[in-house]
Amino acid sequence: MARLIVDCVTKTFGALHALDQVSLDVGDGEFMAILGPSGCGKTTLLRQIAGFDKLDGGRIVIGETVVSTVTQHVPPERRRIGIVFQSYALWPHMTVAENVAYGLTVAGVRDPERTRRVDAALTLVELEGYAERRPSMLSGGQRQRVALARCLVTEPSLVLLDEPLANLDVHLRASMEEEFARFHARTGTTMVYITHDQAEAMALADRIAVMDRGRLLQVATPSQLYREPADASVAAFIGEGIVVPAEVIDVDSRGRCRVDLFGLSVSMRCPLAQTPTRAARVCLRAANLAIVGAGVPGIGARVVRSVYQGGHFRVEAQLDHADGVLVHLAAAEPCRLAPGDAIRIGIDDGWVLPETGEIVDSTAPESADSRRFDGGTVATGADG
Repeated sequence: MARLIVDCVTKTFGALHALDQVSLDVGDGEFMAILGPSGCGKTTLLRQIAGFDKLDGGRIVIGETVVSTVTQHVPPERRRIGIVFQSYALWPHMTVAENVAYGLTVAGVRDPERTRRVDAALTLVELEGYAERRPSMLSGGQRQRVALARCLVTEPSLVLLDEPLANLDVHLRASMEEEFARFHARTGTTMVYITHDQAEAMALADRIAVMDRGRLLQVATPSQLYREPADASVAAFIGEGIVVPAEVIDVDSRGRCRVDLFGLSVSMRCPLAQTPTRAARVCLRAANLAIVGAGVPGIGARVVRSVYQGGHFRVEAQLDHADGVLVHLAAAEPCRLAPGDAIRIGIDDGWVLPETGEIVDSTAPESADSRRFDGGTVATGADG
């Protein structure tokens, strides 16, 4: 296991800032997910950590060793890093055992130590008895586990996973998510998981770092990321948050405030530093919205469309007196709403986005046993 520190790392390609002052502290034994859309810089960050590219600014520390600065670059083979890619990259003419042993063979590790470590790695990924099979005889999930075993057999201090489930079918993804979670629980290995899939990140990670356009927008636990996004970009990206303008009327000392939302008074959560303002933005979640009857406090709206999603309908509606503001919510069966129908929408909670685009910084964890994340970190000025 090893702690990973990424300190103000910059990487440019011509005029493109692929990484712009990115800082990240991954604790010893932590499972960190790097989440963002295609082109956000997450794979570029992985390449810097792995040592495949030389950075243009900042530094990277793995364990106690500085591995990258502008003037110093430790090559990938000396970083004690294991990498699992989207493609399994297994040699088709080799057996499972030979594929797993390849890195050891190149490193000059001989039997019986090589066989012992290969057997231990296959046991760790629950592939005992598969050593003599060829990759063509394995399922997609089993091939991915062979790739993971090949990574682990070299006893890396840090494991990087570059969208390892992207090429699997939906049902295999679910089983492999469980496999990765069990593996991390068994070994306590420090893992950095690159993905564009929110569900994967939420299911697996201790913390999630959200990236966009080469910048780090927020680092937080999955729950905090969903409940307390740092800015409008994170709010809209995570869980399809609905960002709308509002006026904060008054604030108490417990992180609650009274908000005027298109004429409706709503009690919402807010940062402790929040002050009354006429120019606030709030994040609403579909779970906090409901269609209510006449006489119940709510906001008028017109249905745009209603889509059946198995057990419930996703209703999208345009708010009255709020041009361009669309909201979505779930409506239980039976639901006979049609485009143009008038409805009233009740709101029972929400989150007032921080005024400066920042939230309270969390203290980077010291070890896997001491991780408790009550806050998050946000890159200064990162607003998407």
